[in-house]
Amino acid sequence: MTAASRLRAPSSGFTLLEVLVALAVVAIALGAGLRAAGVLTDNAARLGDVVAAQWCADNQLTGLRLARSFPGVGDADFSCEQLGRSYPGKLVTRSTPNPSFRRVDAQIRDTDGRLLLTLSTVLGRP
Repeated sequence: MTAASRLRAPSSGFTLLEVLVALAVVAIALGAGLRAAGVLTDNAARLGDVVAAQWCADNQLTGLRLARSFPGVGDADFSCEQLGRSYPGKLVTRSTPNPSFRRVDAQIRDTDGRLLLTLSTVLGRP
């Protein structure tokens, strides 16, 4: 080794390996961020569907209360329009231990048939 090479200052900068590790860390962080953003978007859409389903179920059960008629036991299908979308639903009426009351469940599904919401009430004889 010559005297000139011993006096030369060490080179400053990053090695190729350090740069590759840093790029891998940034890529993993960006991937996790994109995944989280996608999940948030899906949750926001589902929340919108559940809120619209809640309105549909509440409208059906309120209509039964306002009709002031005692519902018969059985199932009845219905469709509801909310926020520009159609939600299929079913009213499930069952007897209770007290013959003066009926339990009514409003089940709302999405267009793929998955259950979004079930809202229940008890109706008495008028």
